[in-house]
Amino acid sequence: MGGFFGCVSKQDCTRDVFYGTDYHSHLGTKRGGIAIRNRDGIKKTIKNIENSYFRTKLEPELANLAGKKGIGVISDTDSQPLVIGSHLGTFGIATVGKINNLPEIAKTAFNQKINFSESGENQINPTELVAMLIGQGSSFEDGIAKAQDAIQGSCSILLLTEKGIYAARDKMGRTPIAIGKKADAFAASFETCAFFNLGYKIEKYLGPGEIVFFDADGYEQVKKPGDEMQVCSFLWVYYGYPASGYEQINVEEVRYRCGCALAKNDTLEVDAVSGIPDSGIGHALGYANERKVPYCRPFVKYTPTWPRSFMPQDQRTRDLVARMKLIPVQELINGKRLLFCDDSIVRGTQLKDNIQILFDAGAKEIHMRTACPTLIFPCEFLNFSTSRSTLDLIGRKVIHEIEGPDFMDIEKYAVSGSAENLAMVERIRERLKMTSLKYQTLEDLVEAIGMPKEKLCTHCWDGTSHF
Repeated sequence: MGGFFGCVSKQDCTRDVFYGTDYHSHLGTKRGGIAIRNRDGIKKTIKNIENSYFRTKLEPELANLAGKKGIGVISDTDSQPLVIGSHLGTFGIATVGKINNLPEIAKTAFNQKINFSESGENQINPTELVAMLIGQGSSFEDGIAKAQDAIQGSCSILLLTEKGIYAARDKMGRTPIAIGKKADAFAASFETCAFFNLGYKIEKYLGPGEIVFFDADGYEQVKKPGDEMQVCSFLWVYYGYPASGYEQINVEEVRYRCGCALAKNDTLEVDAVSGIPDSGIGHALGYANERKVPYCRPFVKYTPTWPRSFMPQDQRTRDLVARMKLIPVQELINGKRLLFCDDSIVRGTQLKDNIQILFDAGAKEIHMRTACPTLIFPCEFLNFSTSRSTLDLIGRKVIHEIEGPDFMDIEKYAVSGSAENLAMVERIRERLKMTSLKYQTLEDLVEAIGMPKEKLCTHCWDGTSHF
């Protein structure tokens, strides 16, 4: 996945770009970079952030960067931002998304004798590919529009030019972009939580496929938004930051409503409710308040030295970090019937370990309520996680255990309450050794988000979405 932040100011914008980008650290764990433009051109710096945070790696570089225009990006895929020379002029570019037809576009480029200098995950750097497409346009506006039309999947773009910055949301609006304003600057950001502490107020949410150009004095619409939208529902469930909002809908409020919905459909008697840190907390608070059950923290997170669990690139190290950073509070666990809310269950490996730790600490019962339906389809549109392949999803694994590896009629398992769905959930419960397990229905999740289902991407749960 990834996130970005761009700013044009009447003053030096380096600090705003640095801190604004840093507020996207929860979205990416591999590469982080900044590109700042001044009268001498564009200067950039890119760092590997697999073993340390963006702020730690990039802060020493700030003394060498100065300018009134800049972009920053954190990415789980390729090194960026890039600086590109073209007939349109030199520009910096940062992207967020997934290009499913990258090989086909690259083949066409090779046939036209076009070369690529950057390399990504054992392939052409996707951001350089987007820059190539933009460079084939008659103007930046034309080039961005052409790139969006050519790309299958999704791609949101920040383009740093001599005059200002272009912000372009992906064609189906799967990822968000918002414009912020303060007295002497305008900015664009994936996460709106990046605005407040930097003094910006939200000025505009871009629509699907919309392109906006802005400088320090204001912004103008270059391309109107399209009619169709498929914004990723998982942003509210898990990936988005609690203080952010998409389509003017706050993340934490949605999680609270998800928890309330789970509680309304539950009659279980428990001693306390808790959330799996961190994204499960909002869901758990909604559940606890709706059921009038005490909320407690039988797990506490040790963050001074243990980073977020998905930072390491190999699964073995991720599992170790996940175990080491969560410390059980035995006094709140021993002899108790505990209910936990979590955003989702992907592989289930870490959750199974956590449940065993709780039973080892004396828990009497461990119940799990999950804020979204069972994940049974891998994401086709965003680089959210390389682990979310078909073979890694615990839902798909148990379906194959029940039906065999060649079974194809997966959709009937996605229907909440169906015999197939209940059998799948029971098999997951047994595998993870929980006392009970229930998932949110898709209907309740859509209602909690508060948007029409046709405007939401729900592919990872029910296999449906527009390509």
